[in-house]
Amino acid sequence: MGEPADVNEELAGLYAEIEQLKSNAQQLQALQSKNAELADQYLRAKADADNARRRAEDDVAKARKFGIESFAQDLLAVADSLDAALAIEAASAEQLLEGTRATQQQLLSVFERHKLSPIAPELGSKFDPNLHQAISAVPAEQDSGTIVSLLQKGYAIGERILRPALVTVAA
Repeated sequence: MGEPADVNEELAGLYAEIEQLKSNAQQLQALQSKNAELADQYLRAKADADNARRRAEDDVAKARKFGIESFAQDLLAVADSLDAALAIEAASAEQLLEGTRATQQQLLSVFERHKLSPIAPELGSKFDPNLHQAISAVPAEQDSGTIVSLLQKGYAIGERILRPALVTVAA
């Protein structure tokens, strides 16, 4: 049989292994608890992100659906003015011209409130393909590439071109 000192050493080694296993079990339990806590936090964060994404999508959908509402509401006054003008049966040419100018001013006011600006280049100004569309090039005394005539105004909302101005340029 073995010596008592060897047995004591072997028992001490076994106790040390048992203590190490207990310590490892406690660490494992702590890590499992931390893992469960992090998994819960992850799920909550994911749910929050999903909710925020859904709310943002709803907001975008509503903006698309109702974004034009303010503009349309402002245009109703212009439509009312046109209806009132057409309701006058015996209007003179002067009255019609005055009413048309007032209605145009009303429309321009609506455009201004909604950041819709006209693109109407001055004759002789340089052709800009970002703002203008050349319908034709004609011989002219002006420099080549300058605007000779404006056929139709263009329009922009902010920096975005809705319709370029239709122009004729010098050849």
